[in-house]
Amino acid sequence: MKQLKQFVPLILFFIFIMPFNAGAEDIIKKGESLNLERCIEIALKRQPVIIAAMSTANANQSKIGEAKANYYPQIDWSSSASRTSVGPRTSFGFATRSVIFNSYSTGVTLNQNIFDFGKTASQVEIQKLNYDSSLSDFGNVSVQIILSVKQAYYGVLQAKRNRDVAADTVKQFQQHLDQAKGFYEVGTKPRFDVTKAEVDLSNAKLNLIKAENALRIAVANLNNAMGVPDAPGYEVEDNLSFKKYGITFDDAVSKAYQNRPDLKSIIAKKQAAESSIELAKKDYYPVLTGTAGYDYAGNAFPLERGWNIGATFSFPLFSGFLTKYQVEEAKANLNVLNANEESLRQNIFLEVQQAYLNLKEAEDSIPTAELTVQQAQENFEIANGRYAAGVGNPIEVTDAEVSLLNAKLSYIQALYNYKVSQASLEKAMGMK
Repeated sequence: MKQLKQFVPLILFFIFIMPFNAGAEDIIKKGESLNLERCIEIALKRQPVIIAAMSTANANQSKIGEAKANYYPQIDWSSSASRTSVGPRTSFGFATRSVIFNSYSTGVTLNQNIFDFGKTASQVEIQKLNYDSSLSDFGNVSVQIILSVKQAYYGVLQAKRNRDVAADTVKQFQQHLDQAKGFYEVGTKPRFDVTKAEVDLSNAKLNLIKAENALRIAVANLNNAMGVPDAPGYEVEDNLSFKKYGITFDDAVSKAYQNRPDLKSIIAKKQAAESSIELAKKDYYPVLTGTAGYDYAGNAFPLERGWNIGATFSFPLFSGFLTKYQVEEAKANLNVLNANEESLRQNIFLEVQQAYLNLKEAEDSIPTAELTVQQAQENFEIANGRYAAGVGNPIEVTDAEVSLLNAKLSYIQALYNYKVSQASLEKAMGMK
């Protein structure tokens, strides 16, 4: 919780130096190169849910001050003026005129809670715990945003690499078409080879169009994840490379139980619920309140001065079993939170387990995918060489090129899966 409280001023500083209503061009310069950390920084400044979570925490912080208000004296000032008419009346057959009375008063009243058996202290403690819970909720929103940005960022890198592979494929099929035309013109290859190469080139161009559109969609998703849907054109740094993430499953689970902000939130709510039970029980006890007043009052000016001072001792004798049922309600709410905490711990364990297993699967698949690219590249070079030597056929070249394309895309997918699995594991562990 201390780390979360230290994190709040940083976010407020971000919001201060970059207003929420700042334009996208004020945040991202056209042509700027963004790395992952920069994208996360922008999202933590711009995402509306961050602003909402922080405002909720600020509202709960104000409730602490509201609860503390009962420690201080309550001072009221009031003034009044009235005119009362009495009559006319009939007495012994004679009518009397109405009588008019004027009344004026002004004064100050002070009320001070002297002793309430810790009721105010319990209310303050409950609001502090609720504030801690809202800070944890804010932290949970932060890690969710960070995960979304990472997924979108790696999605852009994957789409960009897929686009580059599609562009290389177009170049290779163009070279094959030029080669087939040359062989046909000298009469060493039939017209079928040229037609086949033209069809392959057209299919490759269609795949390139799809890849370019997929890249535009990926960039739009990243813009939305950062909270700047109208961002100008920018570049992203490519870090879609394999770097082993070394952590054991037991360590991952331990870190999750230590760091998860949603778990910290529910623990704080549990503590608040426990304090609520004690607060409800305090309604069985009396309250001692002191009062004092100073006023001016009378029927005409100048008014006469007066003062009063006293104390009120209030003891609840019977409230229709209200306090009893309030205590029972508070205990039931605590039982709900206990069950919710256990359910959340089980879900955290499952989430960490799934993310860890996905990370290991992606880690194991990368060397195989990399080897497949090497083998497919060698196969393509052999097929292309055979065709250039006049002993191969266009179908063999096409099959080799398609295999190489699929191998490259599979390798890119494996790198993406590893990065996203790592991000999911970090989110499951509650790491920012």
